[in-house]
Amino acid sequence: MSPVNRHSGAACGESLLTGGGPPPGRARGTWPRRPALGSRSSCVGGWGLAAALPTLLMGVFVLPSAVKDSGAWPGEGCVRMWVPFGVALMSLAVSCSGLREVAEGPTAPDGHPVPVQLGPADHWLPTRREFRHKSNITFNDNDTVSFLEYRSFQFQPDKSHGLESDYIVMPNILVLAAAMLMENKPMSLKLIMTLAFSTLGERAFMNRTVGEIMWGYEDPLIHLINKYLPNMFPFKGKFGLFAELNNSDSGLFTVFTGVKDFSRIHLVDKWNGLSKVSFWHSDQCNMINGTSGQMWAPFMTPETSLEFYSPEACRSMNLIYKESGTFEGIPTYRFVAPSTLFANGSVYPPNEGFCPCRESGIQNVSTCRFNAPLFLSHPHFYNADPVLAEAVLGLHPNQEEHSLFLDIHPVTGIPMNCSVKLQLSLYIKAIRGIGQTGKIQPVVLPLVWFEESGAMEGKPLRTFYTQLVLMPSVLQYAQYVLLALGCVLLLIPIIHQIRSQEKCYLFWSSSKKGSKDKEAIQAYSESLMTSAPKGTVLQEARL
Repeated sequence: MSPVNRHSGAACGESLLTGGGPPPGRARGTWPRRPALGSRSSCVGGWGLAAALPTLLMGVFVLPSAVKDSGAWPGEGCVRMWVPFGVALMSLAVSCSGLREVAEGPTAPDGHPVPVQLGPADHWLPTRREFRHKSNITFNDNDTVSFLEYRSFQFQPDKSHGLESDYIVMPNILVLAAAMLMENKPMSLKLIMTLAFSTLGERAFMNRTVGEIMWGYEDPLIHLINKYLPNMFPFKGKFGLFAELNNSDSGLFTVFTGVKDFSRIHLVDKWNGLSKVSFWHSDQCNMINGTSGQMWAPFMTPETSLEFYSPEACRSMNLIYKESGTFEGIPTYRFVAPSTLFANGSVYPPNEGFCPCRESGIQNVSTCRFNAPLFLSHPHFYNADPVLAEAVLGLHPNQEEHSLFLDIHPVTGIPMNCSVKLQLSLYIKAIRGIGQTGKIQPVVLPLVWFEESGAMEGKPLRTFYTQLVLMPSVLQYAQYVLLALGCVLLLIPIIHQIRSQEKCYLFWSSSKKGSKDKEAIQAYSESLMTSAPKGTVLQEARL
């Protein structure tokens, strides 16, 4: 038997038998000590647990903590997410070509006004880049932060197919809105207004540049109205569809930081100091729900909806999940407007508070827009009552061109890509007693529709992808590698234990067999010695 086997057998004997001693020739206490099997198993098993533990830590602590840090307050991470990046505002105006027919009554066989959209077909698409920045950022003691967000627009001729100096024919919103406000007034007041319009040279339709219509123009009618009816219009200088948006803020937002209660992160607490508005006719419609429309709570699911308050629409809105996708390699959820967003009260009862309503699919915003008969909808009356698009030729609503969407990273709740398309329309008709309105047939006439689009790009996009997509993917694969390594390290002592027991069994089996052979040989030798006559020389027995 080799020394290795003998050493192994002795070690096994010492570990398994009580009272075992050293082999002959070796003094007690001088036994060569091997690491105890239990100690070795504990050491290897400890490495296995150490390898498997990071898997648990990454899944339970590291990734959720990283996501929370991306939006938690008052850390620097969320403030960095507030670094402004450009948003493109593309506006498509609607010019009424049948000016005489509209003002003097229909002459076409079907009696419809015929507007012409100066859009991609006519290569007119003035684009302005919108820049936003937050200021007056104040952290409050009640787990909220307050801020003002300022907006400015810069015209980009290189990305436009037309100039803001181009002239188009548009309804005179001031004249037609004032006429609608005078509809139920005494005839004497209507005659005075007709005389005033004539004196100032005001007509139902006007020929002005795109820039004037969008961003404001001087009009003597504004000064006259402010002089005699100071509370009718909020405008004191120029009047324009988007004049109040340029170089202005969207109101004082106070939102929850999520430091004390992470489930309330980004939710609006107050807007301009109000917890609800007073534009509408029901408490539900006046509620300020959701976020400010820029970030949402993380860890979204397909059942999640996007709620936000829009100061421009004077109401809270809700978007629903449509599908999953990717943006520049980043997984996203696409949220779209439900068909009931601008539905009237008869189609969707919760919207009854936004009435008085007309056809479904357009929202009356007159109560928050100086009582002018203005309506908000999707472009070309998409998702609205078909009678609206049929009443105005040249409109072709379709989902691809006229729907809105937001692509959100579901783990963080941060928008990656968005395209918000809305249309502003004016309800016009002839008002008896006001000659400027002529014989205008009642119609909801589109004024302008615009697309506000933007996407994360450049360094913010690269940083976002690295920290919240690439690194989690690496960690995800690493946890499986570490888990496999931990399992291997945990199996090593078990296998070692089994193999050691097998060696011990073989040793004792061979030892027992060897002792029996020796006893047989010794007995055979003794029998020879006793049976052989004296003087006989025995030959050496060879085994």
